[in-house]
Amino acid sequence: MDVRRAAFGDQPEALVWAALRGDVEERWLAAVALGGQGHYAAAATVLTELARTGGLFGSLAASALASHRRQLGGHAAARVLDGRALATAPAGGRSDDPDDVDAAGARADALLGLAADAIGAGRLTEARRLHARVEPRGWRSRVRHQWVAAEIELAGGHAERAVGPAEVAAATAREAGATRHILKSDLVLGTALVVWGTPESVDRGVRLLHCDLNHTDQRGLFSLHWPTGLVLANVLADRSIADAGNVKDSFENALSCVLRRADPLGRRLAVQSPWIPSPLLRSGEPPNADPETNFLTD
Repeated sequence: MDVRRAAFGDQPEALVWAALRGDVEERWLAAVALGGQGHYAAAATVLTELARTGGLFGSLAASALASHRRQLGGHAAARVLDGRALATAPAGGRSDDPDDVDAAGARADALLGLAADAIGAGRLTEARRLHARVEPRGWRSRVRHQWVAAEIELAGGHAERAVGPAEVAAATAREAGATRHILKSDLVLGTALVVWGTPESVDRGVRLLHCDLNHTDQRGLFSLHWPTGLVLANVLADRSIADAGNVKDSFENALSCVLRRADPLGRRLAVQSPWIPSPLLRSGEPPNADPETNFLTD
């Protein structure tokens, strides 16, 4: 299969294990796709090895691994990796790859990762400064640039200002046909809408999050399914809607799968994170596990 379609296209649920035996680009793309599916341990094995090599794919690998650490609440650990990504990003070289798999894309990934790390640490001035340094070129860096813009506004208590960037991210991802990025953009947009809190925005946000929950479940994108379900369950519970219990069960099962698929460091970061629901982490054996607002930051 075309492993790029799994990482950045319309087949994010595709089986990419065979690509782990490919060349350096195929291995990186496969690890990106596996991270989206919640296979963090498998992705970390590949990305850690690639990050040691330096150069373009060493930088991209460090950024991808940082993203996975952030998704489990490990913003400090991610910052170290993003710093390495920025330090090893090529100064020149090609900057015309359609998916930003090039020197400019690597630099954008690193800077946006550092901005997301700063958001998670509550350093919004730093996040804004890093965000302003990015010159997005391809669709992927433009989408991520808008995600971070929205997340800065959410973290600053201005959810109404987050809606615009999230809308742009969603439209850009749809134009590119990038399913995983569409679903992540809709998660950011849905979150901004429900946090904004007007009756109209909440209704729209709930509908969007319900749709996102269904699609992330169907596609097996556990890394997106559980935060979508967490936001939606909290909104439904606040409104005393009976479906909140079903949504809660769904996201807890997805998070259980993610935690069981995480490497030891990833799980430790989740245990220490204030963003991951702690009762699930303390319960020992996660329920129904697969045997194999700062959690948004990517």
